[in-house]
Amino acid sequence: MLIVCTDVVMRYFLRRPIIWVIEITEYLLLYITFLSAAWVLKREGHVKVDVFVNQLNPRAQTVFGIVTSTVGVIICLGLVWYGVQVTWDHILRHVMAAESLIKVPYAPILAIIPIGSFLLMLQFLRRAYGYLGSWRASVNKEQRS
Repeated sequence: MLIVCTDVVMRYFLRRPIIWVIEITEYLLLYITFLSAAWVLKREGHVKVDVFVNQLNPRAQTVFGIVTSTVGVIICLGLVWYGVQVTWDHILRHVMAAESLIKVPYAPILAIIPIGSFLLMLQFLRRAYGYLGSWRASVNKEQRS
């Protein structure tokens, strides 16, 4: 935010824009997204459309949580797998950012995708395990009754 605001001031008031600001902010947005996704999931802060889920009983909500967490694990696993392959390919071929004003290797920029996806996958696994524990507790409680 600070470099964008500085660039706006430099561009419109001093007529001397900072040429690398847009490029750097694009990379930072990628990093912010992939590094914060797991943290947000840990705090259950992602957007939920819970109109349907709130109509379910608690046990069905738990099963729904297990299913959605498992789907999240599978999707993240795919992102990790493909992200590692693409990043490794860029490392081997020494690919540089083509549109870049400052010549930087593309691999470190892409590397955050499998790293962040792996962290998000771990959170989905943790979340699924928690839901599974809740589901088992409800089954045990029902069997005792």
